[in-house]
Formats: sequence, structure tokens, C-alpha cells
Amino acid sequence: MSRARAFVLLLVIQALCAFVFVADIVLSVVGVYPVPLAWTTREMMEMGALIGLLLGLIFGAMLVWRNFADLKAAHARLDRASGAFLDLLNARFDEWGLTVAERDVALFAIKGMTVQDIARLRDTSEGTVKAQTAAIYRKADVSGRPQLLSLFIEDMMGTERAGESEPVDRKPGVLVGQTGRGPQPKRLN
Repeated sequence: MSRARAFVLLLVIQALCAFVFVADIVLSVVGVYPVPLAWTTREMMEMGALIGLLLGLIFGAMLVWRNFADLKAAHARLDRASGAFLDLLNARFDEWGLTVAERDVALFAIKGMTVQDIARLRDTSEGTVKAQTAAIYRKADVSGRPQLLSLFIEDMMGTERAGESEPVDRKPGVLVGQTGRGPQPKRLN
């Protein structure tokens, strides 16, 4: 049984147990007194409801504890991925021989900032930022921001650019991971 199903079942049992206590109180408040049960039967029902509620509390605490552990693990994976991406950026920037200013501009460009935003943040002119981006694109051997960004995406995906040490073996228009096989669209004549 999956974790989700187990906890849904536990929730249903816990709701039924709570209903036993709530129904008894509500019936007493409104003045409805059903046929009394034998005291042993009533105590057995209440003990069963109490056990169900306690088990719900215990398993609920375990679920919360496990979810906190899963969240902590997810944060750790995100931190490692962020660190790996920064390492990748720095390695590429070193490979291209970017200056400190060009590194800043390249990082802002990769983040998607406009030339105006970059100039404002760096307290420089837009012309300077345009010259720096042109130098970055030349050193990276790309024609613009989309290609610059795609270099890093390809690196993170583990693919190589065509023309590098090991070119990517795929047909134009076929995404990484696709085989190119399967039903093909019909061509219109």
C-alpha cells in the first residue's frame, strides 16, 4: 500500500473515531438520549476510538517528520545543483578568459536582465554593457544571449555542441532523448 493510501485510510479511521466522541457530546447538548448501551460496550467503543485517535496522532507525527526529512533532502539537492551550476559558470568563464566585469555582465545576461538593467546595476553606461556583451559572445563563440544560455543548458544536460570534442549525434529538430523513430507526420504535397 502506498504512503498516500495508508494515510488516507488512517484519516478515515481517525474521523470515525472522532465522530464517536463528537456525536455523544452533540446528542447530550441537544437533549437526545439514545437507548443506553451497556457500560462495557460503551467503554470498549470509547477505548477503540481513543486508540484510533492516538494512532492517528502517532502516524501523523511520523508523516510530518518524514516530510520534513524529504524537504531537507530536497533543499540539499537544490543546493548541490546550484553549486554545480555556479561551478559550471565559473569554469566556462575561465575557459573563455572573461574579465571580472564581463563575468558580472554574463551572469546578469544569463539571469535574463536587460542591457538597461545591467547598466543600472553596474553603474555604467548602456554602451559599455553592449560592448561587454559583444566581447562575451565573441569569446564564447555564440551570436547572442539565447545561444549563450543554451551552452549552459546543454552542459547541465550532459550534451556537447556540434564542432566540439564530441559532437552531438542528433538530427535537426529532434530533442535530446528522442530517438526520432515512431510515427512521423504525413507530408503534404
